[in-house]
Amino acid sequence: MITPHNHGARDETGARGVAGGRSLRLRIASAVVLAPLVIAAAYLGGWCFLFLCALGAGGIFWEWTRLVSGRSDPRLLVPGWAALAAAVALVGASTPGAAVGAIGAGAVLAGVAAVAGIARNLERRGAWAAAGVIYAGVAFLGPALLRRDNEFGFQAFLFLAVTVWLTDVFAYAVGRTIGGPLLWPQVSPNKTWAGAIGGLAGGVAGGTLVAYAGGMGRLAVVGVIALLLSALAQVGDLVESAIKRRFGAKDTSHLIPGHGGLMDRLDGFLVAAFAALVIGILHQGTYAPARGLLVW
Repeated sequence: MITPHNHGARDETGARGVAGGRSLRLRIASAVVLAPLVIAAAYLGGWCFLFLCALGAGGIFWEWTRLVSGRSDPRLLVPGWAALAAAVALVGASTPGAAVGAIGAGAVLAGVAAVAGIARNLERRGAWAAAGVIYAGVAFLGPALLRRDNEFGFQAFLFLAVTVWLTDVFAYAVGRTIGGPLLWPQVSPNKTWAGAIGGLAGGVAGGTLVAYAGGMGRLAVVGVIALLLSALAQVGDLVESAIKRRFGAKDTSHLIPGHGGLMDRLDGFLVAAFAALVIGILHQGTYAPARGLLVW
């Protein structure tokens, strides 16, 4: 016999299942639309790709500002957006060092604006305001500077994107299928250790396959790099979840159906992209980071 309580529990479980299925369909539809556009822009490179990176970074800073202040205050947004616009122009003019300086200057100005009370409700959040410019700047600089290499830029971006995307897909699929102990229950109620391990496996497989298809040698080294980037992508996801929890938000916005906001979708990618840029620079220097990432 089904009691009213049990019937309600069953209905609630069914509702969660329906909602989860709808969310998954939205995620897939969004990916089907957005992924080819991103890859096409990366293939074209140049100003087309810089413009796409700028749009993403600008949207991320808008979401960050709304998250930490509760509103979209133009007096806070202007310094950050101006810094990002300057960085785009400077990268396009082949002066990436100056672009980094522009991001730093924008962070200082945004922090000062918040501390001075120019942006209401931010008097005690100057550090958060400054961090938002840096976060958005990292989101721009990582992929933009990697793609500048005409010989290896597109392949490096593809290696990075496939590694991160398959990390996300495998973590989601394995986590939902196997379940088990949570990875960090205080921050994320859904991410499991099984999902994290599955994500690492998917990321390494995807990145190594891209490198193999591109004729890269020393695949063991590239596989280790893919493993590192996959792990950092998951760390970036957890950090973004912790920030949202700090400010009591579930999603940063609703710009992408099924995914939430740009920060929700790009949290792991931007961390992995910046790490890939640093690895490439350390290996081959500032003028060939894509080659330094892939050629060993």
